[in-house]
Amino acid sequence: MVAYEFYVRDKANGDRLLGILPERRRNPERVSEKSIMNWAVMVFSDAVDINKVFFVRVSLEKNGNGFFFPHPNYEKQ
Repeated sequence: MVAYEFYVRDKANGDRLLGILPERRRNPERVSEKSIMNWAVMVFSDAVDINKVFFVRVSLEKNGNGFFFPHPNYEKQ
């Protein structure tokens, strides 16, 4: 499963994790950096300066107990 970890840049304390949103769209043609950031605006814009937000695409794997964990090989966007 693909998901996106959203971070806000904080020069004083380092980058902070805002949250992780799973990719639910079945049509990969609809997925773009702009569409991902539009999603972040809808979810996080009331809490942070959205101009300081960035994301990292991660691959989640399900363990035997039904929990999802990030796969160690992810690519930065």
